[in-house]
Amino acid sequence: MVDQYCGGRPATRRIHLSPPDVGPAEEALVVAAMRSGWVAPAGPDLDAFERELAERVGCGHAVGVSSGTAALHLALLAVGAGPGTAVVVPTLTFVATANAVTYTGAEPVFVDCDPATGNLDVDLLPDLLDDLRRRGRRIAAVVAVDINGSCADYARLLPVCAAAGVPVVEDSAQALGSTYQGRQAGSFGRVGIFSFNGNKIMTTSSGGMLVSEDAGLIARARRLSTQAREPVAHYEHCDVGYNYRLSNVLAALGRAQLRRLDGMIERRRAMREHYAKVFAPVPGTRILGDGDTGSNCWLTSVVVDPVTAGWRARDLGEHLAAHDIETRPMFKPMHRQPAHLHRCAVVTGAADRLFADGISLPSGSTLPGVDADRVLGLVEEFLGRHR
Repeated sequence: MVDQYCGGRPATRRIHLSPPDVGPAEEALVVAAMRSGWVAPAGPDLDAFERELAERVGCGHAVGVSSGTAALHLALLAVGAGPGTAVVVPTLTFVATANAVTYTGAEPVFVDCDPATGNLDVDLLPDLLDDLRRRGRRIAAVVAVDINGSCADYARLLPVCAAAGVPVVEDSAQALGSTYQGRQAGSFGRVGIFSFNGNKIMTTSSGGMLVSEDAGLIARARRLSTQAREPVAHYEHCDVGYNYRLSNVLAALGRAQLRRLDGMIERRRAMREHYAKVFAPVPGTRILGDGDTGSNCWLTSVVVDPVTAGWRARDLGEHLAAHDIETRPMFKPMHRQPAHLHRCAVVTGAADRLFADGISLPSGSTLPGVDADRVLGLVEEFLGRHR
């Protein structure tokens, strides 16, 4: 898409991986919230946003907070993570999942992923939980991360955790609107969390949400999110709390986004279908999680076998970058991160291979149209050169 001319040469607009999708509906609700006078953190839009999102997910209770990381921190505290405990975390995830564990004083223990989906490899879990127990470790939780919007294999994961007496914290930061066997992402664990960061499926600029059927758990998280202030006229605090509450104005933005969520998901799914058609005849390539009809398709990642394909994932990334199109490697595994190198990990090499051979392509719901044509045309140009 040509936006302007500079020195006689067309200047194309940069295409981002997953930009926010906002417009008149969001503007109207934000302006209404500001004009109502409810600019402070609490307010009617925040209350409504919590109710509406809980209803969408199919959980009884929700509390809005300032980020997905804050939601993870509170969720882990709520299930008992703390000093002297271990929390099992997928190694293929964004660093916030591991960092939130350390905020509680617990130790993250990393486990590798299923190479087909990028989600936690359930086959590794029973032996890991048994080994931690034999060594006298108290396991506070298993965190499941729904990678790229594809839900973890909860039909297998939940029984393993239930047999071990370990709660599941569902990190659905990437998966709002996704389903697994007819149930909404976020509804499987003892508590689920979502992120509304600017690059997520829907955004409140910055924000997050905890959801649960456990009213007591949500009440405790709500209290901790407001500095654990006691219900008295003066400032009284018996516990150390956090300044984590989502603002009423940003909640108004979230309410507008939630009303448009299904349409935004459909546009991302359409983009994934386009990518799938382009890569289907290309030897040595596959779409990560391809065939998951319940995914919200937050990001589409292509995995490349360089020996079979004759090119590397990063070669495609460099080609697109030369045309001002953003891509991103898959997450660098947590057991390779300098901040977490000293942690225990059970690995098979699957996450390492996805990091080396995977690339996430532009996937946003604002993409369909001329920008999508531009991206797909450049991908096909690259593939044509490497046939």
